[in-house]
Amino acid sequence: MKPARQAEPPAPSGTPGLSIVSNSKPRILALDVGTRRIGVAVSDELGLTAQGLETLERRNNREDYAALSRVAAQRQVSMILVGNPVNMSGTEGRQAESVRQFAEALSAHSGLPVKMWDERLTTAEAQRVLRQSGISIQKRARAVDRLAAVLLLQSYLDSLALSGETEPGA
Repeated sequence: MKPARQAEPPAPSGTPGLSIVSNSKPRILALDVGTRRIGVAVSDELGLTAQGLETLERRNNREDYAALSRVAAQRQVSMILVGNPVNMSGTEGRQAESVRQFAEALSAHSGLPVKMWDERLTTAEAQRVLRQSGISIQKRARAVDRLAAVLLLQSYLDSLALSGETEPGA
C-alpha cells in the first residue's frame, strides 16, 4: 500500500508551479523627536528610500506612544529608528537623554526594537533645503520635522547599502 500523497498548497498566483518572489525588506519607521512635534518617515518596501509621513503634534507621552505604535503597525515596520540629538562634539546633553528615555519607553510600548541614530545637522540641513525651495516661513515650520526624519532615515538606509547589511539593526 502506497503512503497517502499530501496535496501541495496552490502557488500564490493560483498557477501551479508559479511562485511570486518578493524583494521587499523589513520597513523602518524613523522619528525626529522634538519637544513640540515628532517628524515621521518610513522606508519603502525595497529599503531604498525614505518617505515623509504626517508630523505628529505632541500631546503627552502616553498618547504619543499610542499614535506612533499605530503608525508602526499600519506601515508594518520591524524597527523604529530614533534620531539621537548628540552635541557637535559627540557628547550627549539633556535633550539626548530625554530622547533616549522616550525611545526606550516607545520600544516597550510598541514591542519593536528601537535604534538610536546620530541626527547631527539633519534639522539644519532640512531648514537649508526648505529655505532654498522658496516656500513660506509658515510652511517651512510645518515641514522641517518631517524632512529631518526623512534625512535621518535616508542616511541610515544609505549606510546599510554601503555596508552591505540587509537587515535593519544588524
